Amino acid sequence: MTSRHALVFGATGFIGRNLILTLDQAGIRVTAAVRSRESFARLAAWLTDHGCRTAPAELIVDFDADPLAQGEDAAWTDVTEVYNCAGAYRFGMTKDQARHGNVDSVRSVVSFAAQLPQLSRLVYVSGYRVGGQDPSTVPWSQERVERTHRRLGAYEASKVESDAVFQAVADELGVPWSIVNPPTVIGLSSTGESDQQLGLAASLKEIWQGTVAALPGDSRTFVPVIAVDYLTRFMTLLPMDPSTAGAAYWVLDDATPALPTLLSQVGRHYRVPVPRTLIPVALVQRLPQWLTKADPETMTFLSTDRYPTESAHQFARKHGLDLPDTTRTILRWADYLAAHRFGNAQTSSVARAFDDHAGVRTFRIGEPDASTVILPGLPVNADTWAPVAAAIGHAQIVDLPGLGMSPGGRGDWQAWLEALLERIPGAHLVGHSIGAAAVVEAAAARPDKIGSITLVAPFFLQPSAGLSARAIPLMRWYLRRLSPNALSDKLTGSPEYALALESSVQDLRRANVAGNIATLFAATTNASWRRELTAELAQYPGPVHVITGSEDPLSPTLLESLSPRTEFSTISGAAHHPQLTHPDELARAIAGMVTPWARSTGAPPRFPKSADPWPESARRFKGSRCPARK
Repeated sequence: MTSRHALVFGATGFIGRNLILTLDQAGIRVTAAVRSRESFARLAAWLTDHGCRTAPAELIVDFDADPLAQGEDAAWTDVTEVYNCAGAYRFGMTKDQARHGNVDSVRSVVSFAAQLPQLSRLVYVSGYRVGGQDPSTVPWSQERVERTHRRLGAYEASKVESDAVFQAVADELGVPWSIVNPPTVIGLSSTGESDQQLGLAASLKEIWQGTVAALPGDSRTFVPVIAVDYLTRFMTLLPMDPSTAGAAYWVLDDATPALPTLLSQVGRHYRVPVPRTLIPVALVQRLPQWLTKADPETMTFLSTDRYPTESAHQFARKHGLDLPDTTRTILRWADYLAAHRFGNAQTSSVARAFDDHAGVRTFRIGEPDASTVILPGLPVNADTWAPVAAAIGHAQIVDLPGLGMSPGGRGDWQAWLEALLERIPGAHLVGHSIGAAAVVEAAAARPDKIGSITLVAPFFLQPSAGLSARAIPLMRWYLRRLSPNALSDKLTGSPEYALALESSVQDLRRANVAGNIATLFAATTNASWRRELTAELAQYPGPVHVITGSEDPLSPTLLESLSPRTEFSTISGAAHHPQLTHPDELARAIAGMVTPWARSTGAPPRFPKSADPWPESARRFKGSRCPARK
């Protein structure tokens, strides 16, 4: 076969980007058809970040123009294979939008492919619910278009028509073609990585958030999946095999569990409650959208239908292509979606993942081997510390068991800390408020495993919160109803940091997080625990650095018990949450770039007895100081 040169339409989409990576790994030269230089630049950056060895060539296309492509013919005359991954994949489109994005674009791509003198194959991505259409019905009558759109909705109806149009136009123009009909395309089988949030991903999000009252379907409801890397590898093999010309393949995993089983498996993996009640598909389809929270166009996908997959399996076996393990791939995909907050993570450019420490699913931001480990305080999560970790460099943030996105609770701390330290010997542990307690307990249990500790606003060295902190049911109720603006105002005295706290508010409304936080708030008032932590800190033989804000000082009477080796730093103008208000100053302090008081004066700081330890922002709690304090 002539040296392969692939042209990929829809190159910036989820399938298109991963297809280019697969083609690159196979040593195939690639040209990416894009709509603008800006979109190509974003694609090139993504490909570089994902290890693409040879950047694709750029081809600007306009589906509304004639000719379709801009530039010299020489740029594509040696193209041997074209992959059409382009199309409009979204729900809620009008009929004209859907037909323009899916039907008209197919005509344009096939017409363009017909002009390529060395073309061996045009591969088209259709769909498992729409494949196998009869090309002899083209062109469709207006009555048929209207009827199909009423029955299926704009998106699926346009894909049904485009499947028929693709075959008809390709046959008319003498273009050799192959079709792949994938189902829900999920993340990489190795990592779960995916940025596709439509369809089944939206159902996983509801499971994660705990907003599902009943599971749709029954033991026969089949919503199949396929890993994107398997699909793209399958696609790249088609042009090599002459027998695949004029054939359509349903590339899906027949071992995909029935929908209720799949969702239950994901829920157990997430460690969240999963409803046992099943609701029949016929009833789901009749319920109002405000109740189901599902787009009506997705209802046709809740089906018991099975699909003709044997030819795809035979082709895969012929070429030594093995399906990845179904359940493992689904759970990796589920993990990736949750770790990236279903597309809403503000720190998506850094590693975000779940680790297992002593059986506790632990959410982490940063690389797993980073020697600086940050444990956030209450009532916030790891995301609020991401700017600080980035400024420090080679740092990771982990949510304590039961907080943020980590399941579990206070009872898991001991084994969890032990397992964490085994993976990162000699770590620099940084604990904020309640996280400072976990750091001290780890230092007391295994001082030989820790290099140094930094405590940011350690609650047990500050005045205790009031009696209202012990009202656990009331605190739980209060926390679950906070808005980002209200939480920002409570923690900092200003709504300015609401955006940074959106994810913390989402976590407070999920599963048992608010209850766990309320319980820990109450525990911080326990005088015995506070004395124990103070004593353990004094006995720790390693380096200790305590950082506080000038508006959130330590209790003068508690400082006397600390080791004279303890170093202190203060951040001017900061209160109990300097990671929100002063991230750069805090990062410098943690990294040792701020001259601590102990170095400059040889003694810990002293505060006048009349000093008010509670800043104005903390007194905003109307008698309940704990959320601002811990």
